[in-house]
Amino acid sequence: MPTASRAKHKFCRRIGQCIWGCPNCPTVKGMARAYPAGPHGKGRRAKLSTYGELLIEKQKLKNYYAISEKQLQIAYTKAKAGTGQAGEKLFSALETRLDALVYRAGFAPTIFAAKQYVNHGHILVDGKKVDRASCRVKEGQVITINAEKSPAIAEAAKKSNSTIPAYLEVDRDNLKATLVRVPQADEIPVNVKIMSVIEYYAR
Repeated sequence: MPTASRAKHKFCRRIGQCIWGCPNCPTVKGMARAYPAGPHGKGRRAKLSTYGELLIEKQKLKNYYAISEKQLQIAYTKAKAGTGQAGEKLFSALETRLDALVYRAGFAPTIFAAKQYVNHGHILVDGKKVDRASCRVKEGQVITINAEKSPAIAEAAKKSNSTIPAYLEVDRDNLKATLVRVPQADEIPVNVKIMSVIEYYAR
């Protein structure tokens, strides 16, 4: 596995599972250790405290969407404002980021690649170039790949066999993905206890 890929999966090694379900992750390939990543001490993982369990869930969410601590804190602050369940709103807000939906639609092999595609101007929303990965996509908006600029990305996307969630409608032949509705927390394919994240920040 290349060095860059190993670095991305360092957190997976630490928690003993791949948060993205990547087949190339050491934890998936049967190379997971009974001890966390790092050069020091190979004792077995100690039982986590309640705080430790909350922290792990928060880190899983942050690493899954490849966002910074500041970005996650801002998203939490917005989610707890107004009416409605904070956990539901936080999950939906992260899942409707442009980079997340590009990844979810199978237009990019990883969330990291999705960020690059957006940042480099390969992605269009309603026919207009959007180069901000954190851009929130609204119901009914259409995401496409700029095939003229990015023929290799377009060709790879057409061959993707990723599972499409119910809140997305994907036309792979024409490289279009439409957000048909706001996703519900229980249908977002991320293995994170979202209420633990809320409890972490509410301490």
